[in-house]
Amino acid sequence: MATPAALAEPRTPVSRKWTLLLVLANLGIWMAFMAPLQVLLPDQIQDISPDDKKTLLGWVTGAGALAALLVTPLVGALSDRTTSRLGRRRPWTVTGALLSAVSLAALARQDTIAGVAVAWVFVQAGLNMMLASLTAAVPDRVPVRQRGLVSGWVNLPQVLGAVLGVAVVSAIVPGRSGYVALGLAVVGLALPFVLLTTDDPLPPAARPPLRTVWRGMWISPRRHPDFGWAWASRFVTQLSGAAASLYLLYFLEDSVKVKDADEAVLQLTAVTTLCLLVTIVLGGYWSDRLGRRKVFVLGAGAVLALASVVMAVSPTWPAAVLAAAILGAGFGVYLAVHSALVTEVLPSAVDRAKDMGLVNVANTAPNLLAPVVAGPVVSLMGYPALFALSAVLTLGGSALVLRIRSVA
Repeated sequence: MATPAALAEPRTPVSRKWTLLLVLANLGIWMAFMAPLQVLLPDQIQDISPDDKKTLLGWVTGAGALAALLVTPLVGALSDRTTSRLGRRRPWTVTGALLSAVSLAALARQDTIAGVAVAWVFVQAGLNMMLASLTAAVPDRVPVRQRGLVSGWVNLPQVLGAVLGVAVVSAIVPGRSGYVALGLAVVGLALPFVLLTTDDPLPPAARPPLRTVWRGMWISPRRHPDFGWAWASRFVTQLSGAAASLYLLYFLEDSVKVKDADEAVLQLTAVTTLCLLVTIVLGGYWSDRLGRRKVFVLGAGAVLALASVVMAVSPTWPAAVLAAAILGAGFGVYLAVHSALVTEVLPSAVDRAKDMGLVNVANTAPNLLAPVVAGPVVSLMGYPALFALSAVLTLGGSALVLRIRSVA
């Protein structure tokens, strides 16, 4: 039997229009992710319970992160088994967009912490439904020789989404109405991709059995070592970044002695963002041109480690700005190229969305583990030791790609 189009390895390059539409769909997701976390949720929780706002914000965001960990691979597995005439991914993208939009509107009306937590969990569930289906679009549709460039563009909304989302809820639609505006943006930016791009349907005869969904959540590193090493590389590198950034505000207050730590964090974030914008697409482009991934990941890891070293040896404001610039330059290349590398080591075309969902676990889980790693280090040995540990983890995480055999 011939391989169905839905499972075939893509050969035809995607157009600029296709890439742009996917970027816009992802932009809506990241606006709705980041603007509530940075502005709307802290303000709403402060209004409800100002005395316990820090603790309660941690619980609410933690519940949302847990939902994200569970939903992305599960919905990915279900979309891999969807045989709708509309395609495997479209139904989940639309469902996720509608669920997140309705949940954001409901979140705007909540005046209890329990209501906020439940609504935010459903927002996360909807956004991660979309993320699971849209992330699979790259291995579904993009040829290997184009994946570095496309991955660079597709990862760009992670940065732009935060900036645009905060701008919308701060300057254009302030207050709780910002939730509704974000919901409309999610739907409005996703629909063009859903309506104007192809999503090959999966023939029922090629559908994996539903009973294999839970079993497939474990991918044996022995049977699929390249995927295992790529996953471990992403997890360790993300843990390094999460641990280093967790206490950044306190580091700026206690060691750098800045007058306004909140403003300083915003300035460093702006520097990092600008430098990332320069390298994220260029890194993916040159990786495609040279047909190599690992050397770019290794180089990016060395640059990221250098940023941590600068912070460790020189707790000054100029050094912090320099480190932010180095961090952005390295992370842009890392995001684009490692994302492309991951798509080349997926164990099976049948489970692309589920496997990409498991990769998302490597992105998200370190945020939950970072306090366990960073807290004792800072308490016992101080901030320089934390940044030194971050450098070591980054170098080790990036070096794990050397164990991958199927990708150059």
